[in-house]
Amino acid sequence: MNKYSKAINLLKDHYIDDIPIKLSPVYGYRSRVEFGYKNNSYTMYDENGDIKFITNLRIARLSIQLLMPILLDKINSNKLLNTKLFQINFRCNNQNHILTTLIYHKKLYGKLENEAKKLSQELSIDINLRSKNRFFSTCDGMLEDDIASLGVKFYQTDQSFYQPNHFLMPKMINKTITLLDKTNDLLELYCGSGTFTLPLSKYFNHVFATENNRQSIRCLKRSIEELKIKNISYSRLSAEEVAEALNGRLFRRMNYKNINDYNFSHVLVDPPRCGLNDEVIEIIKKIKNIIYISCNYESYVSDINQLKEFSIKQIEIFDQFPNTKHLEIVSLLSKQ
Repeated sequence: MNKYSKAINLLKDHYIDDIPIKLSPVYGYRSRVEFGYKNNSYTMYDENGDIKFITNLRIARLSIQLLMPILLDKINSNKLLNTKLFQINFRCNNQNHILTTLIYHKKLYGKLENEAKKLSQELSIDINLRSKNRFFSTCDGMLEDDIASLGVKFYQTDQSFYQPNHFLMPKMINKTITLLDKTNDLLELYCGSGTFTLPLSKYFNHVFATENNRQSIRCLKRSIEELKIKNISYSRLSAEEVAEALNGRLFRRMNYKNINDYNFSHVLVDPPRCGLNDEVIEIIKKIKNIIYISCNYESYVSDINQLKEFSIKQIEIFDQFPNTKHLEIVSLLSKQ
């Protein structure tokens, strides 16, 4: 049984209509890739945990594929750059500008940083250097992603989550927009750097977005400021703290604003693969409409089994990672 059949079979008790499936190109879709560095080569681990030496990664964006051998040759020929280097990461935006991160088992120092500056200029890329408790960047450490079709500008750092499939990300956002009806305010948990927060803010009176990752909050803050969006508030809160806020606790991180002053018509959750914990389930039960973005259809089904008062009104599958077992779900659940 393939992953589509397995997902649809698990969902059949909750949704009887046909479920649309959006496919991705098999190659050139990943905007974010990470490698080890060993024996002058890129490395990855296979599904058995064995190390593999990599010359090319066809699932990466073409701009990353083209850069990989050029950058590797430059690193291998420069002792300052390759000594105690153990990881090389790439991120690429829609303008094909690349942010590369080199991670070391040694302290950063002036000569190494100067070499990174030279390489950045030579290859027209931005470079981060990282080691334990040390960071240097040839830019401000952020990668801007201007998505004209959505009218938004996102930011990411090399330590923040960002949707990796550049073909399907805008389609997932547009699908989410089609789920909206009779909107008031939006509560968003796991907002990340604002992938859904920013475009959805146009459709709500107010948005309150929460995220526990400092880097993601930095990125969201910058987008809000640059786009001059006035109706988004955000706070670095865990799910447990959101539950406390809904029960009346006032947080300094929220400027002591009472979360119950909002009129939430919708809640959006985009959790990690493990799905929702009990605290989040209790939070979202209180709101009429749940927009659930899932990267694991098994944990998704497990979660909606606990949401007995809700039914799936719309659902679509997005195959963000072709030739893997993973699928992404965009759905709307509403109280019956």
